[in-house]
Amino acid sequence: MAVDSRTLGWMTRALGHEMTAVQQYLAQSVLARLWGDAALAAELRHEALEELDHAALLMEQLILHGVAPSAGSLAPARLGRGPAELQAHDAQLEASAVHLYADALRHAQRVRDGESAALFARLLEEESRHLQRVQQSEGATHG
Repeated sequence: MAVDSRTLGWMTRALGHEMTAVQQYLAQSVLARLWGDAALAAELRHEALEELDHAALLMEQLILHGVAPSAGSLAPARLGRGPAELQAHDAQLEASAVHLYADALRHAQRVRDGESAALFARLLEEESRHLQRVQQSEGATHG
């Protein structure tokens, strides 16, 4: 079955977001390591790997539909002067992902693409959990 070109566009946009997230979390992991905070570095590296898994899911779907994956230009990694600033940037990144996947899911449902809708719903659920985790950490840092 042919996939709606706009759905492929949502997948490509999502891939760009996921690769930006990989870059951000990995850069923040390096920064935390340089600060001497091994626990935070490991946590951020784990987040980078989760985002890389999301990117792989999107790449697989694009390849299955005959589209060469391209993340385009990535936004620069957002660093900070301390853990609280990193978490604030990460909360913004995750909130952006939640909005992206909610919009992509609505589109896939509108064009009756159940397979893509299932993928976007899965990613929406996982990114929502990421957002909650970051917000809880952010509250613990500020509280």
